[in-house]
Formats: sequence, structure tokens, C-alpha cells
Amino acid sequence: MDYTTLLLQFVFFPGFLFTAVVGLVTSWIDRKVTARVQMRVGPPFLQPFYDIIKLMFKETIIPSGSPRLLFLSAPLLGLSGATLASFILWRILLNPGQSFMGDLIVLLYLLTLPAVAAILGSFASQNPLASLGGSREMKLIIAYELPFVLALLVPIIKAQSMRLGEILAFGSLLPSASGVLALIVSILCMQAKLTLVPFDLPEAETELTGGAFIEYSGPPLGLFKLTKAMMLFILPMFLVCVFWGGIHFAGGWNSMLLGFLKYIALIVIIVLIRNTAPRVRIDQAVTFFWGPVTGMSVIAILLAFWGW
Repeated sequence: MDYTTLLLQFVFFPGFLFTAVVGLVTSWIDRKVTARVQMRVGPPFLQPFYDIIKLMFKETIIPSGSPRLLFLSAPLLGLSGATLASFILWRILLNPGQSFMGDLIVLLYLLTLPAVAAILGSFASQNPLASLGGSREMKLIIAYELPFVLALLVPIIKAQSMRLGEILAFGSLLPSASGVLALIVSILCMQAKLTLVPFDLPEAETELTGGAFIEYSGPPLGLFKLTKAMMLFILPMFLVCVFWGGIHFAGGWNSMLLGFLKYIALIVIIVLIRNTAPRVRIDQAVTFFWGPVTGMSVIAILLAFWGW
């Protein structure tokens, strides 16, 4: 494959534009369902697209004394990490033969970049509330990454491989007790990765008025919001691939429909958690992830070793 074709795939499908469109549509579903739960009408279908486009034409204001390069490059770092993660994930989904050694580790690293970008941007803002939001984001990463990595060891143990393509070929882990526990742990960690209620501590609009992004405006803020919408698509699909057998395009329409229904099921779980759980304190979040959630992931690993 020549570099021109690869670049076109990265920009259009399965790269940036594809991920951005599906991510914004998913964010609309999230907002619409949340509005219905709160007995509101909710936004029109194209509202997430309007929001991003509007921000792209707004003025970018850089706080006085902040490092200009770091402040402006932080949202680009998060966006590039999300785009590259989606590109790799979907290339392997479409053609499992393109899987490479350690691609699971690469995806795990790339999925962390949006959170790292938020931390860098918050501290570059030199705003006390932004710094507090960045500090919370940092503590959240330390809290949820441990059980998340431990949960990902379960499919590695089951498939005896660190290649995503071979994990997809192994199939769904849900018939096993270890797979169910690992998926539950991963869903909880995914909620924190997306910084959604009850783990929306870095933004916490009611107390930090935006937190890590309080000083951002215009296109940089639009890129942060777009990255978050893209992650709302990438992370559930990543869990579907690792724990639930992925989407098999060679199996016909029924197989593809079943794969997308798995993704929709995870979106439903995300929205339900967001609308039924109160926000926790940062110390409660750390205790929760380092305590029962990590304990569940360790039990899942032991069950996987025993073949359960």
C-alpha cells in the first residue's frame, strides 16, 4: 500500500473524519437521552456539529504569561492520539491480518494521550481552577489505569497473544467468568477515561466551571470537545473488540449488525451510569479504583489462569 492511500485512509476512513462524525452522532444520542431522562426536549440531531463548527470560527484567547506553544499544542496532542487509535483499531477490524506485535499496548498508550493533553493544557493555562482540574485528571489516570491494564491481561491470557487480531480471532470472552469480570472493570474505567459522571471531576462544571478547559476558547476548545466525542466512539468499540469478539465484516450483514448492537449496548450502559450516579470526590474515586475495582481485576486474572 502506497503512502497516498494510507494518508487518505487516515484522514477519511477509517481515520479522522469517520471517527469524528460517528463520535459526534454518539454524543448527540448521549445528550438526547440525558435530556429525556431530565424531561427536556434535548438538542436537534446536528447540534454537536454546529457546536464544533461554531467554535472553529471563534477567537482564540491565550492567557497572559502562559507558554503559547504548549497551550495550543495540547488539544492537537489529544486529537492525534484519538485519531491514530481509531485508525489502528479499525484497520485491524477490517483486516485482522494487519495486526502487529504489541498493537494492544500501542492502543492502550494512544488512548491515554487525550487525558495527558488535558493535563498539559490545564497547567499551561496558569489558572488555579484549571490546575485543580488537571490535578484531578492526573489522579484519575493513576487510579483507573492500574485496574484497566490488569483487566486487559485477561484477553491476553485467554488468547495467548498481545496481537489484537489474534484476540479477535479467539472470540468473545463473555461466556467465561473472568471475561465478564474484566469487562465490568473495563466499563468502570472507561467511564473515568471519558470523565463522565460519576467521574467528571476534572471538569466539574458546577464547582470548577470547566476545570481543565476553563481558559480555552475557539478552535482549541473545539478540538478538545471533538476529541471527547471521538473517544465516546473509540473506547466502547475497543472494549467490544477486546472482550466481546469485535465486528466480523466477513460474516455478512447479520454479523455486522450484531457487532454494532454490542457497541450500542455499551453506549446504553454509559448513559445509564451518567444519569443515575452522583459525582464522587477524587479521594473516593481513587479508593474505588485501587480497592474493589483492582480487586475484581485480580480475581479475573486468577480465573483466567484457571480456565474459567
